[in-house]
Amino acid sequence: MLRDFKQEIKNLETRHLRRQLRIMESPSDTTITIEGRRFISMASNNYLGLANHPAVSRAAIEAIEQWGVGAGAARLMSGTMTPHHQLEWDLAKFKQVEAALTFGTGYTTNLGLIPALIDRNGLILADRYCHASLIEACRLAKATLRVFHHNDAEHLEKLLKKREKARSTLVVTEGVFSMDGDLAPLPDLLALCRQHDATLVIDDAHGTGVMGKNGQGTVEHFGLNPRDAIQMGTLSKAIGASGGYVAGTTAFKDYLINTAKAFIYTTAQPPAIAAAASAAIRIIQDEPARRERLRTNQNALHAALTDLSFQLTDTQSPILPIIVKSPERAVEMSQALYEAGIYVPAIRPPTVPKHSSRLRLTVSSEHTQEQLENAVRSLQKAGTALRVI
Repeated sequence: MLRDFKQEIKNLETRHLRRQLRIMESPSDTTITIEGRRFISMASNNYLGLANHPAVSRAAIEAIEQWGVGAGAARLMSGTMTPHHQLEWDLAKFKQVEAALTFGTGYTTNLGLIPALIDRNGLILADRYCHASLIEACRLAKATLRVFHHNDAEHLEKLLKKREKARSTLVVTEGVFSMDGDLAPLPDLLALCRQHDATLVIDDAHGTGVMGKNGQGTVEHFGLNPRDAIQMGTLSKAIGASGGYVAGTTAFKDYLINTAKAFIYTTAQPPAIAAAASAAIRIIQDEPARRERLRTNQNALHAALTDLSFQLTDTQSPILPIIVKSPERAVEMSQALYEAGIYVPAIRPPTVPKHSSRLRLTVSSEHTQEQLENAVRSLQKAGTALRVI
């Protein structure tokens, strides 16, 4: 007998937890079109404006003309093409490691990576706020999973001390946490991993291209050796394309090629997307001014929201969440902003913990001062009317 999906949707709606798709009628940019109306977008991870950059688009078009649309096969069959090889070389050089391996999405990168690193006899210690893909990957590995308090190195240390000696152990964290925008204390986590012979795995999806002097990510931001941890990331945030990657040694890449099911049993990434990602990486390396503009916009928006007494997280990134606590209030505020021409979706459980519903603003290097000022004015009006501030 089929479940009553209509009733389940109604139950979600009653709790203000129903999600619905909105169709974007324009490219990813600081202004977007929805239902024929123009909006200032504060809801994109296109941090450096590369998703529709002319050079990135041109690279994809030229690759389609040369390589076609689809790869036609899995990577281990006949799906590995020159653009895939070039992208992995570019990523390894960018991340300052020996090699990189790409996957179809960031989500499937984690689903392939974690189970390949550990089996049911091992132990995984994961930050409480890790992305859903990491938690699902940890469960898929069937190892013992324990969660440590968010960014709490002392709690992690206690868990490490309790483990059985010589038990294979992974410590899993994000570099920049996607819903709070704060940074993991990577130096402390790495020191504990060294002390207790554990392996540190960093999901740097929101750090790649954004953090560090050269945009290499949170490892560079903290001045750590990129060879001391396993790094994964996405090509869909600052890089502006699609897919995921793992960066490490040549031997580790070869190991994943032979063991990561999410790599082995899926069709290769479209070659045009690989070519576009390579073009974006070159722009990130050649145009540091984009990160400087991003940082300027991030700081300006953070200061304005703080001055208005909005409750923000301890963010240190272009992710600026405004905590409004209840799902109902988050939906109301998102709708008020929508009516004012500002697009900011409400983020509610289970994406975030109970009583921490929020508006997750993300800023881009391409936002103009006028756009940010308009957004702040609308936020002030909506926040005042709904008694958020």
